[in-house]
Formats: sequence, structure tokens, C-alpha cells
Amino acid sequence: MTTIASFGARLIRVPLTRPWAADVTSVGVIATHVVRSDGAEGWGFSWTPQIGAEAVLALLQHDIPTFAVGRSAEPAEVWPELWRHLHEAGGGGLTTIAIAGLDLALWDAAARAAGISVSTSIGRRRDSVRSYGSGINLHYELDDLLAQARRWVDAGFGAVKMKVGSPDLARDVARVAAVRDVIGPDRALMVDANQRWDLDRATTAVEALAASDIAWIEEPLRADDLAGHIELARRLRAGSGVPIALGENVHTRYRFDDFVRSGAAQVVQPNIVRVGGITPFLEIAGDAHAAGIDLHPHLLPELSGQLALVLPQEVLVEDIEDAAFGALGALETPSPVAIADGTLTEVPHEGLGLRFTDPEGLR
Repeated sequence: MTTIASFGARLIRVPLTRPWAADVTSVGVIATHVVRSDGAEGWGFSWTPQIGAEAVLALLQHDIPTFAVGRSAEPAEVWPELWRHLHEAGGGGLTTIAIAGLDLALWDAAARAAGISVSTSIGRRRDSVRSYGSGINLHYELDDLLAQARRWVDAGFGAVKMKVGSPDLARDVARVAAVRDVIGPDRALMVDANQRWDLDRATTAVEALAASDIAWIEEPLRADDLAGHIELARRLRAGSGVPIALGENVHTRYRFDDFVRSGAAQVVQPNIVRVGGITPFLEIAGDAHAAGIDLHPHLLPELSGQLALVLPQEVLVEDIEDAAFGALGALETPSPVAIADGTLTEVPHEGLGLRFTDPEGLR
């Protein structure tokens, strides 16, 4: 049996070109490195915007290697054992974000040992996937927001997403209508409230925003409010019919199943790192496909795009303006994916093709 011989992690703080908020000016990338007993090496990462990177690093430098070294290097075998081991520190959140650092490195090592990409090792079903333009833009002045929307149109995106959730609903309604005017009637327009509303405000807001033909409302309520999303979905079905999308703050396959089976979500958006890596992501995607629920992965296009190529369902890959690792100058090697005319394709590489720079000498 091939086992995990060694495992290490280092923290890199990557400044954002366009801050996501006054207090979100960087993202934390915890770059990981695994060596298998057969000598194969793999590189992965964990990720978190601004908050919690040091806590994730602590798990990756202490609890995870202490448990994992000497165990199977097969991701499907070690992942559930490690999740159960870390469960006392939390069934999801910091623990699953940290587990992703090992899981991704193991997938990378296996593909590199075979001289192929991870998508090839899983089984690529398509050569390209659609991408959509996205922005953290609630704080933008209207002129800046509309300029961003025009850049999305010029870049060839067939779908775009913007933020809502202003204290004044009239501001949201006007901004969404203005973006709709810029992108025209034929592009999909999604809106994301980032958990800013309660049930009654969400009901009122979504029905008002529906006049601009929105494709989904993302995170209208607190992310873990299952009962609230069930009731909101019921209300929307009786009204505008706008689908509810959520999942970037859902951390386990089991919790996704709760939202899908209850009818609380019509679109799920797992973040591959936050759910614990490729191993659980593929299970969540399989569950969504079996249930007939749309799935569109959250952020990280260099990773999400590769996995989108292997899924049975067609998905949209999110591309936040100036936030991809390549655009931020965080990669030591060329990006493993390219996005042009709203379409993502792979660039030839082995493994995941994601090796991070080391600006502070943190090896």
C-alpha cells in the first residue's frame, strides 16, 4: 500500500488587486506539499479570505500530519478517516478547509506520478466549460459598477453576477436594473445578497428584483437557516419563481443533502476547498446530479474549472474580476486554465498544475 511519507504546509498572504471590502484586502493561501512512500510528490492548497488562515495552518502543521503520515495515500481512503478524527474540532468549516490541503495534494501526487492532469485521471467529459463574470461590488459607486458590467460584456461572458443587500432596497433595484440595461436581455444576470436579509426582507427584495429577470438569488438568508430557506422557496414558488442558490458556506455533503432534499435550494454552489477538497466535491456533485439540482462551483476558477470538465452535468465556473490566482501573481507556474470569450479551457499541465510563489521565503 502506498502511504503518506511526509506532509508540510506554509502560509502565503496574497493581496487583492480590488479589495472585496474595507476589511478584506487579501486572501490566505496555505500551500501544501505531500511526499508518498513511493517517492511521488504532490502540491495542494487551502484557502480563506482574510480570516482564519493561521488557524487552518495550525491544523495542517500539527493535527493533520500527525494523524495522516503512515496512512493510505489514496484520497478516498484517508479522507473519511481524517474527517472523523478532526470531528471534535468541528465537522466542517476550519476542519474541512484544512483537510482540502491534504486532499488536493494527494490528487496532485497521483496524477503527477502518472504524468497526467487530475481531470484526465478522473475522466474528462468535455474540453471546455462556460464561465461567468462576477464581482464583489456592493461598495462600488454606480459608475464603477456599470464600467465593470461593460468589461464583462466586452470579455464575452454570457452570464454575470453582482452583489445586492444595500440597506436601501431602492438602491439595489436601481443598480440591478442599470446592469441589466448594460448587459442586455440575452445574458443571464445573477444576484448575491451574501446573507444580508431576514425572511420578510428577502421575500420583498427578490420579488422587486425579479423585474430585471434575475437568474437566481444567492444566499438571501443566513447560510445555515434551513427552515428559513424552505419557507422562502415556498413563497418564491408562489410568486416570481426565482431560484435560490447557496452553498459557499455549506461545508459537508450531509448539509448539502439537507438543503437539496428539503427543496430549500434549487442551485448548489460548493466551494471545493471549503467542503474538504476534490474527494467530497465529487460526491456532492454526484448527489446534485442524481437529484436533478443545478450545481455551479464557488470561486477558485483554476481549480473549479478543472473539476467542471469531469462532471456529468454542465456547470458555470465563477470568475471574479482580478481575483484568480494567476491574475494576482500568486502562481509560480502558468495557470492550468485559460478563460476567453466566456469559456474556460485547460492549459496542458500535470497534476493540478498549481504551484504557488513564495514571496516571504515561507518554505
